[in-house]
Amino acid sequence: MGVGVSASPGYAARMTGETSIRDAIRPYLEPAPLAALALGVSSGFPFAMIGATLTTRLAQDGIDKKSVTAFALVILAYNLKFLWAWIVEGVHLPIIGKLGQRVSWMLLAGVLVMIAVANLGFADPKADVMAVAFAAILVGAAGATFDIVIDAYRIELLEPRQLGVGSGMSQYGWRIGSAAAGGLALVAASRFGWSIAYMLCAAFALPAMLTALLMGEPHRHHELRARKPGIALLQAITGPFVQFFTRQGAWIVLGFIILHKIGDTLANLTFRLLFNDLGFSNNEIALYDVGLGFWALMAGIFVGGMLYARMGMKRSVMLSLILMAVSNLGFAVLAALGHSNGAMAAAVGFENFASGIGGVCVVAYFSALCDLRFTAAQYALISAAASIVGRVITGTSAGRLIEGIGYVDFYVVTTLAALPGIALYWYMMRTGLADTSVGDAGTED
Repeated sequence: MGVGVSASPGYAARMTGETSIRDAIRPYLEPAPLAALALGVSSGFPFAMIGATLTTRLAQDGIDKKSVTAFALVILAYNLKFLWAWIVEGVHLPIIGKLGQRVSWMLLAGVLVMIAVANLGFADPKADVMAVAFAAILVGAAGATFDIVIDAYRIELLEPRQLGVGSGMSQYGWRIGSAAAGGLALVAASRFGWSIAYMLCAAFALPAMLTALLMGEPHRHHELRARKPGIALLQAITGPFVQFFTRQGAWIVLGFIILHKIGDTLANLTFRLLFNDLGFSNNEIALYDVGLGFWALMAGIFVGGMLYARMGMKRSVMLSLILMAVSNLGFAVLAALGHSNGAMAAAVGFENFASGIGGVCVVAYFSALCDLRFTAAQYALISAAASIVGRVITGTSAGRLIEGIGYVDFYVVTTLAALPGIALYWYMMRTGLADTSVGDAGTED
């Protein structure tokens, strides 16, 4: 008689663990989330070119802090993109328009970004700072237009069940593009100068363009159709706003969108100023802010995906809001300690870890808010509103605040600035508005 061999508890546990790991990884390897990764790479790099990279370049060229932080207003193009998102939604391009509304605009916007970034590289801050400002505005406008298309393409390509995973992959891509372009710019600038550095970075527009060509028009894209072209264009202009603002509690949801990221935005655009004033070298910035920050963000996105799946949308969003607020205090500690590699590593690591969690949970919620008839325009409105107040405050007063109260108190203030957004989302959870605000992008089969 044969003797039955039963699996040991340890073996069973290992097999269960391996199965769980495979099950957790499998959704990330589906075509749509992988496409979201490539889209994110191209989305992140223009922002880096006019954000941290340009801040470092201006600071190294001796431009004063007030002027440097004023350049944050250039990024307002990302906050104002809802004003022209209707063009991407309703205007059909000749010739290449045959490839599809989203694909044709992806190609056009990508080319415009590459030209604008190369142009910024040839502008010299020492010779004419206003020429640099104008070139940066062009990058901001082109990059914001690229973002409009990329966000719409991502949301419409993903199934509702993939929004969390897709948001995570998009955030992976965004930080890969931002970190890789920022790191490449610093290294290339040290060896070949800023003009060559910016020209090399322009190639980061290609992943999104190639993805659109390979994947084709997203299957959930709802084309705006009317008997007369003028009617369709009118729908593209007014429809997104009418549909959003006629929802129950729309103004409360918009209030949360505006308030939730004030502290985070206010702090983020001043980190490179802090590093420069504390005497960190380009190599140290590349190692900690770009290198360590990148891996901390990767870990945060992975954890954020698990939290979103296990805790659900509401609780995971609330946790991410709290973590992002607290992360600013790490830079207050760094400012108090001075040039400390350990403190810089801890501050940058925790901030990026918290941003990774928030990038999955909050972006998934914002994506789910959209109506598939107006994805481009509505997500442009949502993402623009998410940081516009913080951007204006940063550009108009961050430099003066730092000079007036110092870095330590400044980062404490940015933490306090995040509290109203947390309180408003708590109210939305208690009243059920967090659930009822979701559009068909998050519910359609």
